[in-house]
Amino acid sequence: MDLALKDIRRHLGKFLATIVGVAMLLAIVLVMNGIYRGNIEDGIWLIDNTATDLWVVERGRGGPFNEPSRMPLDSYRSIAATPGVQLASPIVLYTAQREFGGSSQQFTLVGYDVFGGLGGPGRIVQGRAIAAPHHEMLADRKLGVRLGDVLPLGDDRYTVVGLTGGAVDASGNPLVYLSLPDARKVQYEQDRDALVAARAQSLKRLEAMGIRGEAAERLLPLLSGGSDSINAVLVRLDPGADGAAVARHIRDWLHYNVYTTQEERSLMLDGRLKRISAVLGLFRALLVTVSIVIIALIVYVLTIEKIRSIATLKLIGAPNSLIVRLIMTQSMLLTLGSFVLAYGLRTLIAPGFPRTLAFAPHETAVTFAVMMAGGVLASLLAVWHALRTPPQLALGG
Repeated sequence: MDLALKDIRRHLGKFLATIVGVAMLLAIVLVMNGIYRGNIEDGIWLIDNTATDLWVVERGRGGPFNEPSRMPLDSYRSIAATPGVQLASPIVLYTAQREFGGSSQQFTLVGYDVFGGLGGPGRIVQGRAIAAPHHEMLADRKLGVRLGDVLPLGDDRYTVVGLTGGAVDASGNPLVYLSLPDARKVQYEQDRDALVAARAQSLKRLEAMGIRGEAAERLLPLLSGGSDSINAVLVRLDPGADGAAVARHIRDWLHYNVYTTQEERSLMLDGRLKRISAVLGLFRALLVTVSIVIIALIVYVLTIEKIRSIATLKLIGAPNSLIVRLIMTQSMLLTLGSFVLAYGLRTLIAPGFPRTLAFAPHETAVTFAVMMAGGVLASLLAVWHALRTPPQLALGG
């Protein structure tokens, strides 16, 4: 140990520069751990933070997150009448892209029954919940708005009455909560010029069929796209109710798909998140492998640079264990110092990162153990070369 420290002090600048370089690579590994876990947590955030027992969606659909789901607006009434159901609430989920504060931002609208319904925000960090049926909104702080801001959505303007923290959709975009009527209006609202053009086209179609005047006006609503739909119904069960029996009744008699919260999580993890999680996991494994290889090369180069000194040690009768300890100690100090610095860099990067970074302590511990084990393995090649070094090399042989 003392010999290794003396050699480090002799080449302190080079050793510290090496630690900084390796630490930057290890910091990417640690950040990738956070991206991998954060991607999963973002994907299931809305599912886990919606206080509901059952998700009811359009029949044959894996909605409402993996696949669009459309249900009649009044479908929640028949679901509410199902035995064992305490409360059934309609909900609208709609991804939008709008201009706020001079920049285009993507977010997901959540429309829910603000008067006692399910699906509302659970993490209000500032302000209050929506109390009016129209023109009030809650937004996540990630959207960059402040309490009291008035934001335009379509033809209306909405006042931000509350802010949430960490409320995001599966893509990491912030959530915006509106009352159910307001969310449906934003979702189906069309440009006025587009409506005029669509009306003129519908009148032409009716005229081609010989229908004109008041008769055509009465038929126009039937030709326009209907907007009396929602995306899902959230169900809270009566205490002690059999959830499986309630779900079976809704499937058999009302002809909808029904998922528990756990089933909805599985749909998300095995569907929308599966490929991106596999890609991130592969990149994480590649980064760890590359880091170990680079550490191995660095340790080998450091050993080659002092090969004549190692030969001198062998010439004066130093045991092989001393040489092995010298190389292994430097390798461990290099790996440990790099990991500590990388951990500090990760702490600095995390607050300003554009996506959620979620760090699991056990994953960080496993990464640390893998890198230390990699440092030991990285030393083996250098140890093998050092032990094969002939003592006469110290004399120039």
